[in-house]
Amino acid sequence: MVLASALEMFFNAQIPMSVKFIIDKALIGHNERMMLLILMALAASTLVVSSTSLWRDYLYAKIVGSIVTAVRQRMFEHLQQLSMDFYAKAEIGDVMSRFSNDVAAVEVGLASGVSWGLQPLMDLALSAALVFTLQWKLATLGILLCPICVLGPRLLQKRATEANVRKQEEESGIMSALQQTLMAPAVVRAFGLQEPIIARFTERNKRLFGASIRLGFLTSLMERSASIGTLLLQAVVMGISGYMAFRGRITVGTFASFQALFVSLSYSFMYLAQYLPSLINAAGGVIRIEELQQLRASVEDAPGAQELAPLKGAIEFRDVVFSYTGDRPNLDRVSLRIPRGSSVALVGPSGSGKSTALNLLLRFYDPTRGAVTFDGVDLRMATAASLHAQTAVVFQESFLFNTSVRENIAMGRPDATEEKIAAAAKAAHIHDFIAGLPEGYDTMAGERGSRFSGGQRQRIAIARAVLRNPEILVLDEATSALDAANEHAINETLEQIAGGRTVVSVTHRLSSVVHADRIFLFDHGRLAEQGSHGELVKADGLYAKLWHKQSGVHVSEGELRATVDTEWLSELPLMKGVSTEALAEMAQWFATEAFPQDRAIVQQGDAGNAFYILVRGTVEVTREEDGRIEPVATLEDGDYFGEMALLSDQPRNATVRTLTPCVCLTLARELFERLLAREPELREHVHAVAVARGVQETQLFGVVNCTRYPLVPGTYSVAERRRKGIN
Repeated sequence: MVLASALEMFFNAQIPMSVKFIIDKALIGHNERMMLLILMALAASTLVVSSTSLWRDYLYAKIVGSIVTAVRQRMFEHLQQLSMDFYAKAEIGDVMSRFSNDVAAVEVGLASGVSWGLQPLMDLALSAALVFTLQWKLATLGILLCPICVLGPRLLQKRATEANVRKQEEESGIMSALQQTLMAPAVVRAFGLQEPIIARFTERNKRLFGASIRLGFLTSLMERSASIGTLLLQAVVMGISGYMAFRGRITVGTFASFQALFVSLSYSFMYLAQYLPSLINAAGGVIRIEELQQLRASVEDAPGAQELAPLKGAIEFRDVVFSYTGDRPNLDRVSLRIPRGSSVALVGPSGSGKSTALNLLLRFYDPTRGAVTFDGVDLRMATAASLHAQTAVVFQESFLFNTSVRENIAMGRPDATEEKIAAAAKAAHIHDFIAGLPEGYDTMAGERGSRFSGGQRQRIAIARAVLRNPEILVLDEATSALDAANEHAINETLEQIAGGRTVVSVTHRLSSVVHADRIFLFDHGRLAEQGSHGELVKADGLYAKLWHKQSGVHVSEGELRATVDTEWLSELPLMKGVSTEALAEMAQWFATEAFPQDRAIVQQGDAGNAFYILVRGTVEVTREEDGRIEPVATLEDGDYFGEMALLSDQPRNATVRTLTPCVCLTLARELFERLLAREPELREHVHAVAVARGVQETQLFGVVNCTRYPLVPGTYSVAERRRKGIN
């Protein structure tokens, strides 16, 4: 590269030097032969330099492409090494911006490096040397004045670099905002968030606009100051050299050559100054790329980490303490044992710690205190690769890559043969479906597996796990996002492939783990209970309560029809003391409704007109305050909401949105009022509960004509509830 640029440098210097000889020797001396020799030399040089410059440009394009490709590769490989806590906190748009905007800035800076950086620098050096050979006094004066060209860019460089980094940060913020909006269009529309989201985007866009103006002005100022300095320098040198030629101190040819060389020298300064903005952009990109590269994984193989041998004894949690944030423990002194070949389940309410325990078992995180061991070996002293080689996971969301079905299954074992891939698909009961597709195993799965249903995606994910032939099969809410028919079929498939393996299942749906060898119940980060299903139900503790809550509601495996037991209804605070006959009649009035994933069941601010029992699925309860959406709770099978809608028309104070496909039982208020009209005792009880909950008399439905009754025993007024801290 330097040699090819040197040839061009000599050619660039050859032209102004040739001017001296053409004027002094050929023109003034009328030397035709000299003129011809000079012109032939220039023509030959042009041919040689053009050829070498083309070769240099091709070579440099290859070098730049190699560098940028290596940078992307290094960034991508580094991302694969980072721990799960990075992905829990990182903004996807920001990471993508580093791959697009920042790498592009580096590429532009590199691509201009020869023509706007290296070549002008070499031309500058040679031109400076040549002007000294022509007239050293004049050259000394010109060189002393050259800093005028770079004074402005030098003073502005730091501020421009900071402005560039700021602009790139604002661009990544825009990317993040756009990415979040594109990923959740249903949430935006269902919550009516278009206006606040547009307002936030507008604010971000204005900040980017301001950052762009600042950077654009500073870079333009750098270029302008360099141009003004160059023109000023040329004017000064031309005036002095012209005066010297006029007085006969230098020849006309020397004047012309000196002027041409000095113009070349000053323009080299200007090119370098104009290259600075690209260099600053590239520097800002490098800073952000290196920020990513300098992130260290919180979970890494320890020096001298050993390969885990196949599990022979048991997996153990030994007094494990763990916290995601360091503020409060998500797991608190958990000890449990999972013998090889056993089937165990980690259960508990949402946020109880069961998924956190699974994350530690898979070593996505390391314990804060205590240890997770395989046959007595602390996982922190073993290689992650040897652990994951023994495990296969079927997640709740069966993510498929946008590639062929064959490749998606083969990710479980990339070197698998066609026969083994087909055998895994058969074990997952998906082979016939795949074979019946027009393109068979070559069928593209689509973005996130969008070409297939939830059950089909789950079976392909199971085939991927089966192909891995794992010692330990991990099921992370593997069927919670499926309907009843698919769940039953998938559970049967999982039972068939689980034989002889250690199976660890994390679920909130207790009906799927009744046959587990051992069930570990988590509550608020502690291991609250453990035992078989029968033992835990008999113990009549928290597990028994959860079981009763979930087993009181049912959904058929065939046609979509849900039911609720009268005993379950009798446990509702609103239904305490209601006769069995009235509850049985009410149970018949519930309607079955199915809701797809990411759908609002009730919307904050809407009038309440129905009570909901969540028979199957998971929902998130959120409340919007000051334009921010705050999570309130996560509800699962057997939970209920909207009880106040049976009492009054007060607006819904929260939004309930499905996280998975859900089946609900709903009771309309007018049906409930019909029951109140016939049941005096229920009417009195409901009136008391309503008053206790602060419902105004004028807001009550069905009980407006009732006599005011005192609070029933065990209930409190609004003021008393606040004072006692009762929700």
